[in-house]
Amino acid sequence: MNGPGEAHRPRKRFGQNFLVSPGIIRNIVEAIAPQRADRVVEIGPGLGALTEPLLERVEHLHVVEIDRDLIARLRERFEPSRLTIHEGDALEFDFGALGSDLRVVGNLPYNISTPLLFHLAGFADAVRDMHFMLQKEVVDRMVADPGTADYGRLSVMLQYRFDMDRLIVVPPGAFNPAPKVDSAIVRLIPKAKVVLAARDEALLARLVLAAFGQRRKMLRNNLRGLVDESGLEAVGIKPTARAEELAVGDYVRLVLSMAASAARNGS
Repeated sequence: MNGPGEAHRPRKRFGQNFLVSPGIIRNIVEAIAPQRADRVVEIGPGLGALTEPLLERVEHLHVVEIDRDLIARLRERFEPSRLTIHEGDALEFDFGALGSDLRVVGNLPYNISTPLLFHLAGFADAVRDMHFMLQKEVVDRMVADPGTADYGRLSVMLQYRFDMDRLIVVPPGAFNPAPKVDSAIVRLIPKAKVVLAARDEALLARLVLAAFGQRRKMLRNNLRGLVDESGLEAVGIKPTARAEELAVGDYVRLVLSMAASAARNGS
């Protein structure tokens, strides 16, 4: 274990790559533009590279951190009246317990970024916006257009729930240790409930997972057991189409049609 005065050795099992570029840190904080009374929660504060400039802008900050050594360092540096530390795994953390209108930020561990994004999507109703540093490849998938190689399950499910923008591409040299890939900052803003037309979001998730189960196969094969060819044709979708050819709205229309059919059949 590292003592208080020793350098922290990044731990691979926690996916630790610490942001060290002052310019990138400044760009992130400016993109967030936090206001004094904002309820901000930082995931994975690490050595406090973002924590400190955020505390210069907000009255109080919540952080979620799993590494006990880093938690000890944070407690030494920051007063509990300014910083609340939630010890544990962000994948299991109840963000809804922090209240509403949350502004969530962080340099997310790349090894758990996709499941963590899905976990956070479940708290979208309590969120104003989210700003994350992620592997650029993941961000490209998040914002991908239909018909492209990057477009997949992550694209559909997050684009259904959020408006998203890739803001800044970040080179490996901005981190210690330097990852082997480029990174990017992405902004996610939850869509208003009134535009979330799918109604049965669990069915949407199941449908999209099945559709992209085997990308090279046609929908009539991947969706067998969920919807038949006539069900696809009823909403203008070719049974021979592949999952990446459908826009988010196509999946929503299909879910609505499936739900209506189930209701008519009493199931």
